[in-house]
Amino acid sequence: MPKINKLSSIGLASEEALKSALVSTAGALMLTKESPDEALGELFDLVQQRQVYSDGKTFIDLIPRKRLKQIRKEYLVEREDPNFDLQEFVGRHFYEFEHKAPTYFSNTEHTPREHIKELWRVLERRNRRDRGSLIAIPYPYIVPGGRFVEQYYWDSYFIMIGLAADGKWGRVEDMIRNSTYMIRKFGFIPNGNRTYLLSRSQPPFFSHMVRLLARHQNRHLTLLEYLPYMLGEYRFWMRGKRTLDKMDEASALRRVVRMPDGTHLNRYFDNKKTPRPESLREDTDTAGQTDKEISEKLFLDLRAGAESGWDFSSRWFKDPKEISSIHTTDIVPVDLNCLLYHLEVTIAETYQLMFQPLLARRYRRLAEKRAAAINKYMWDEGEQFFIDYDFRASERTGRVTLAGIFPLYAKIATPNQAKAVAERIEKDFLKDGGLVTTLLETGQQWDSPNGWAPLQWVTIYGLREYGYHTLADRIKERWLKTCDTVYERENKMVEKYNVVTPNEPGGGGEYTLQDGFGWTNGVYSALKAEDEKR
Repeated sequence: MPKINKLSSIGLASEEALKSALVSTAGALMLTKESPDEALGELFDLVQQRQVYSDGKTFIDLIPRKRLKQIRKEYLVEREDPNFDLQEFVGRHFYEFEHKAPTYFSNTEHTPREHIKELWRVLERRNRRDRGSLIAIPYPYIVPGGRFVEQYYWDSYFIMIGLAADGKWGRVEDMIRNSTYMIRKFGFIPNGNRTYLLSRSQPPFFSHMVRLLARHQNRHLTLLEYLPYMLGEYRFWMRGKRTLDKMDEASALRRVVRMPDGTHLNRYFDNKKTPRPESLREDTDTAGQTDKEISEKLFLDLRAGAESGWDFSSRWFKDPKEISSIHTTDIVPVDLNCLLYHLEVTIAETYQLMFQPLLARRYRRLAEKRAAAINKYMWDEGEQFFIDYDFRASERTGRVTLAGIFPLYAKIATPNQAKAVAERIEKDFLKDGGLVTTLLETGQQWDSPNGWAPLQWVTIYGLREYGYHTLADRIKERWLKTCDTVYERENKMVEKYNVVTPNEPGGGGEYTLQDGFGWTNGVYSALKAEDEKR
């Protein structure tokens, strides 16, 4: 009997591998369906504006029972009926996809670490065919949780470090392969595998993912295997650079910014100037009665803010209290450029392994130029901190945020700069429950009093790179204690935490506090695993 079960398991694994291979090869060639907001037109706008669902993401994630164009035609006919019921119409034509995730109830006797180990299987998804706005990807993946049931880009890296801590390297590799699939299919890694997220990306942590896997597998072979995809990622972020250099007046094109000294840095951007479909009502409310040209710029900046992952924060606002003053596309962000520096360095190192010294030198010089420009334009001597640069105003934005830790994480800060940043982190950012994201309390979720797992991780490791282990350990201790405190009370891990008053929940933003939660699980597990190894 055991032998039969073993053979069955082998057969099932082979079948799963075949299905993944089919999606990986054939799926990359198939056209992606139109996004629901584009296909449904007036019907989509009406559902979102009337809040048929309190969360705008709910409707756009539903699965249509017919082709979207057919549903649109039926709507145009039925709306003429005086008794037309919009909610009934939507309920008749759409349904929610039920994933076959195991039912889960928190065990109050489990430690947070045990809780997370059980959650990995609960948060695992397989989706090998398009379902409404959800795009098929070949391999299983871990979702953040709550309203987020896709493979998100920068969330995935912090999920992966937790999977690695728990020895789930197969799933780490699956998620990286899903990313490479999307690079092949779309030319970049989108915000998430949804049709309505295909106009924007997220903070580019792909080279960090590759290096994470390279620590477990053969380093040389791993870097070589993923080099074409790192180059694809780099081309996406630098697209438009040559055209920009031929334009005398323009200083920015797509995601590329030409700085005053001719150096090329990057910004967050989006390919559309319309409201985000998942937040259509919120964006149109923000725009108010402004004219078309102003509202298009506003929608672009809101979308670019979403690409940054910091959606939203006073970091992107001219007036810290007013989201309508958002101007993300005017800003050269310090974190984005540090991540692209890491990508350039990783590409250079890989070419060196291939005995391609000219190409290695080319990317090393690009990295060196970027590092010099970050120091030149983003180091603020008065604040003794790294700050985003507003290239339209030709000055730094003045917003002191945790993004200023990224030059330490990327190892491009000088020792004196690192010392000043560490002192500022300890003095202004470190609270009883960990690190606040910014020093302003505005009601936006990426501002005080909220703390977020990925930024705790980046800060801890950035400080360690320069020898500030005592401060890093203090941050780690306080953050883990905050997670433990909430877990003891709620029996769950959540998306963000109030680090100023750890007994109160994190809040702010466009949606309610989400539990699950992918990157909190990942960072918590990775930090706890350090102690377990000792």
